[in-house]
Amino acid sequence: MDSEEEQGGSPSRPRLEEREIEFYGEGIPYLNAKRLKGRLIVIEGPDGSGRSTQVDLITARLESQGHAVATTGLKRSELIGTGILQAKQKLPLGQKTLTLFYAADFADRLEHHIIPSLEAGYIVLADRYIYTLMARSTVRGLSRRWSHDLFGFSIKPDLVFYLDVDPHELFHRVFQKYSTLDYYEAGADLGLSDDLFDSFIIYQRRMAKEFKKMESTYGLVQIDANRSIVEVNEDLQNRIDRYLHGKNP
Repeated sequence: MDSEEEQGGSPSRPRLEEREIEFYGEGIPYLNAKRLKGRLIVIEGPDGSGRSTQVDLITARLESQGHAVATTGLKRSELIGTGILQAKQKLPLGQKTLTLFYAADFADRLEHHIIPSLEAGYIVLADRYIYTLMARSTVRGLSRRWSHDLFGFSIKPDLVFYLDVDPHELFHRVFQKYSTLDYYEAGADLGLSDDLFDSFIIYQRRMAKEFKKMESTYGLVQIDANRSIVEVNEDLQNRIDRYLHGKNP
């Protein structure tokens, strides 16, 4: 049978090979036999780094290429997503308790949305993944090993990008958009400084340091997100295109 390109149509999208599911730890035993046709691509980064915008742009581009795309993120589980928001409003909240809330939320999304979508052949774009949760926990005093073991049920993504933004630029973007700072994103619960701006800068630097430490272990690819939306998107999309065509991103 002739390809679409030979018939005068647009080039056909690359065929994605089916593969076995792969977890970071012991995983979820009854899911071990599942085989995935799709791909999981993660966009990480702090608030104000442009994650959601990039997810939207990449989704549109991939769909225009003929891929089926599904999106996911944190605090989106119907089971516990609302509960997390309510719990965070009742300050103070223990870090282990908050991390376990997020783990339950993520596990529900993984089992009922992410894995089924990958089984069906979708490219799943995640607006944040377990790496943010682990970095937050470590910055707040929990051990890296504890966090790694806790999220051992998570499947390994195919690509993970971290949008790196200078903390001062990040502050400008966040304040311009919201006219305020999020309590947790500013590290206010850690007592880093009486000045909220200073607390934000210190906290974001600590978070960026944790992501740097995760690069080799989890295969994170750092992206300079101090650039314009267009420049960052071109960088991301080129890397994704290369990967989908079997090349090194």
